[in-house]
Amino acid sequence: MRCHLKQVFLLVAGLFILTRVFIYMRREESGNLKGSLTWIWDKETWVEDLKGHYLHFNISIKVLAGVFQPFKKYLTVGLSSVKREKGSYLQDTLQSIFSASSEEELDQIVVVVLLADFDVSWIQQTLEKITDEFHTRLSKGQLLVIHANEDNYPPLTGLKRNFNDAADRVTFRSKQNVDYSYLLYFSSNLSQYYIMLEDDVSCSKNFLTSMREHIGSVGNSKWVTLEFSKLGYIGKLYQSRDLPILARFLYNFYQEMPCDFLLSHFHRLLMQEKVIRFRPSLFQHMGTYSSFKGTFNHLKDEDFVEEVADNPPADISTNIETYQTNTVDKAYSQGLEYFWGVSPIGTENYILVVFHDPVLISRVQIVTGLDGKDELVYADVELGKTLVKKESEVECSGFDKLGSLQQGQFSEPAVQKLVPAAVACLRIRVTVAQTTWVVVRKIQVWTVKADQTR
Repeated sequence: MRCHLKQVFLLVAGLFILTRVFIYMRREESGNLKGSLTWIWDKETWVEDLKGHYLHFNISIKVLAGVFQPFKKYLTVGLSSVKREKGSYLQDTLQSIFSASSEEELDQIVVVVLLADFDVSWIQQTLEKITDEFHTRLSKGQLLVIHANEDNYPPLTGLKRNFNDAADRVTFRSKQNVDYSYLLYFSSNLSQYYIMLEDDVSCSKNFLTSMREHIGSVGNSKWVTLEFSKLGYIGKLYQSRDLPILARFLYNFYQEMPCDFLLSHFHRLLMQEKVIRFRPSLFQHMGTYSSFKGTFNHLKDEDFVEEVADNPPADISTNIETYQTNTVDKAYSQGLEYFWGVSPIGTENYILVVFHDPVLISRVQIVTGLDGKDELVYADVELGKTLVKKESEVECSGFDKLGSLQQGQFSEPAVQKLVPAAVACLRIRVTVAQTTWVVVRKIQVWTVKADQTR
């Protein structure tokens, strides 16, 4: 009973703290960011009963490189980096962010790197490398490098050993929570949105444009976190107005659990019950060795693609019987759902994608099957040039064969060499009957951009 009361009290205390922080931060003046930023938290805003669960927050964050812009950008990309025993991926991560983005996209982005190690020589060496390689990005206000001194941190030893973690791992993950807390608060007034990455990540081409489309698809629905990767704390998007309360949340519970665990509680506390994750993933873990003791880390996101498909507007149909609500349009939507068709499946069956406007295609990829089952074994992929509209349907003709599925998969990266003209439709035509059901997970189409035709 006593334990239960303690848990209830801690939950109520946590909710009270979140509420008070939210109200307080809405009341704060944003102020002007100059060479450094100081966050002073007023301890008197907390009631006496909660002071035993309260950590005083008073930090100074130094800007080591980069210039502030006089206006807010669309997106802040935040990442924290520490010295690693094996490997170093920070330069590659920054290069991926900038090379995956057009100049127009970069004008809407600011990347904030927190050098979070306490080794002064490593900070200096890393800073020199960044300024040498990315001096243009720094001068344009597209990159900021920051640091918080060790004396700004709360105790990092003698902490709770939740989850039976070893003491050194508890120290590592607790410090990481504080690192992210400082990074989030510093970034809270730089842009409309904020996305968290790690320092060993590669990015999908034009990820900002893809994110804009997904944010637009949410519409006026209330959300706290949108996810663009399924791994840890990679690719988690927030509205910047929520960053101060999230920063305080991570700081106040820094020793309780890893940051990705805390974040799952955070969006539920702010009444987003379900995870909102988009596919394909826009960010991939590239590192081989962890920043904790250099341990081997082979984590990969299977939903990541280097270049998100265009999938131009189209009507999708099939004469394969559909199982429940797993309709064929879900294979084309690039979401988490898929088409599931019922057997028997014969040579008269097909899936047809009719584009709203003729398109010049550069690449096509089709993925079928799930967990090694329900693959579409034998089928041809064809492109049609002519549409004939009838009363109840649209017929496509003038087909050119691109190729055949192999082991349930199809990928043609050079469609324009095979079919150089604009096409009206894409057809997946079954060539051999099968008795098993079929899952079509992805129908992906990339189009030729205007600047590629010049």
